[in-house]
Amino acid sequence: MRKTKAVAKVQDLFSQRQSAVSVVELVDHFSNAMNKVTVYRVLARLEEEGIIHSIIDKDGLKWYARDQHQLHEACNDHHPHFQCSACRRMTCLPVQVTIPEMENYRIESENILLVGKCEKCQADLDNS
Repeated sequence: MRKTKAVAKVQDLFSQRQSAVSVVELVDHFSNAMNKVTVYRVLARLEEEGIIHSIIDKDGLKWYARDQHQLHEACNDHHPHFQCSACRRMTCLPVQVTIPEMENYRIESENILLVGKCEKCQADLDNS
């Protein structure tokens, strides 16, 4: 992949983030450096290269996260994501999920989303 300034900026942001980032937040974050179309184009390119992956949240909003396994080896990583219903933070869960082969079906994508309260928000509720 040719590393343009736009690609480098987006990759730098993902290298500093441990949790997923919504596309709305990304467009807003880069609004002074690049237009919305460029942000979407860079995200699509990075996802195609396996550097990041996308998640659709409970409201249909797309989030992006760095592909943790991309650094180790190319693998078909299927893992669930967790979104806090209080703070909306999205995280990749460190659990592998096996997607079964099914006769007469060809699975092209999957989206496993668990929704609830994160540890911090649950603790805040318990202390109230």
